[in-house]
Amino acid sequence: MHYEEQEYSKRIDLDTFNKLLVFAKPYKKEILILIIQMILLALVDAIFPKLNQYAIDLFAAKRNLDGFPYYCILVIGLVVFQAANVRLMILNAGKVENSIPYDIRKAAFNKLQELSIAYYDRTPVGWIMARLTSDVKRLGVTLSWHLVDFFWSIFLIVIMTVMMLITHVGYALLVLSVVPFLVIISMIFQKIILHNFRKARKLNSQITAGFNEGITGAKTIKSLSIEGHMLNEFKGLTTEMKNFTVKAATISSIYTPIILFLGSIATGLVLWKSGSQIGEYAISYGTIVAFSSYAVQFFEPVKQFARVFTELQYTQASAERVVTLLDTKNDIIDSQEVIERFGGMFDSNREEWPAFIGNIEFRNVTFRYKEGGNILENFNLSIKAGETIALVGETGSGKTTIVNLACRFYEPTEGSILIDGV
Repeated sequence: MHYEEQEYSKRIDLDTFNKLLVFAKPYKKEILILIIQMILLALVDAIFPKLNQYAIDLFAAKRNLDGFPYYCILVIGLVVFQAANVRLMILNAGKVENSIPYDIRKAAFNKLQELSIAYYDRTPVGWIMARLTSDVKRLGVTLSWHLVDFFWSIFLIVIMTVMMLITHVGYALLVLSVVPFLVIISMIFQKIILHNFRKARKLNSQITAGFNEGITGAKTIKSLSIEGHMLNEFKGLTTEMKNFTVKAATISSIYTPIILFLGSIATGLVLWKSGSQIGEYAISYGTIVAFSSYAVQFFEPVKQFARVFTELQYTQASAERVVTLLDTKNDIIDSQEVIERFGGMFDSNREEWPAFIGNIEFRNVTFRYKEGGNILENFNLSIKAGETIALVGETGSGKTTIVNLACRFYEPTEGSILIDGV
């Protein structure tokens, strides 16, 4: 439970996500279709307030129902189109959500097969399990549903801004006047939320590692009678994670009402300004209704964008950890000449393998683990094929290390180990 992860960047790092976008390339067709669906979804959402404006100004205000049946057909058609578009979007996003994590997990598992035993010595199983499960799952959700919400929010904000400017420039500027305050508030909340989410993810890894130690090391724990110590340590981690999670949720719960409050201010500004102009017929009732709808609707995608922005910060903590695993350098690397002749770990060329005799030679081998002194120093040993030898020595003298080196679980610090003279 004492494994310490590296510290990561304090801000959203696009390079981290760029490294993971390679897993999205096989599904660029589905993602492109998703983006198009989001554009259409945002366009229809922005059209409805405009249709309400026309209905009030053309039918209600003038008490004239000429063309009303066509209006109803148009509205019903848009509703049906929107429903069909949403259904297809859900199916498409679901495919992306499940496919990308599958590819990331496969790549991560392949990486784990390539890594040496030394990696597993210094990395708890719980940390690895958290990367392959909860972190990868969160990445899949981000690259599908959060991507959907992100593009829907962006396109709807842009389209509604254009619609408002076309309808009435003055009222549009009133609604947009609160946006700078929103940007400033978002920047303030970013740092606080990201810090707490990173802490929570780090503690989640330690808790998963604690579960693993408690189960796989149950015999050792009971034989040493340290159940109380393990329980207190685990309880401390879970309590700390609960505190950080509650703090992050509290901050997020403050952020959303602020967005809604800004939306209410924008609506109030529109109603205040338009109230003095209705009697002068400078503005129609339909325009007021449309702008009231736009003022309320405008901050819904802004709120969604803020939510996705928060989730993106949460996801970065997961992305950083997955990328750390995928970018881990192996301690044992074959030369390019060996790979070209005999193949790699997953595509070995057995036809090129030389006949195996079984002679093993340790030649001036010195070995030490990353922490600590030399276990072996200028060690020499020659074992002929078919020989049976016994390694005798006190605990810690290096018997197990010799076997591990012969199996190439580790590379010698100095010297060389030859198999059949190679």
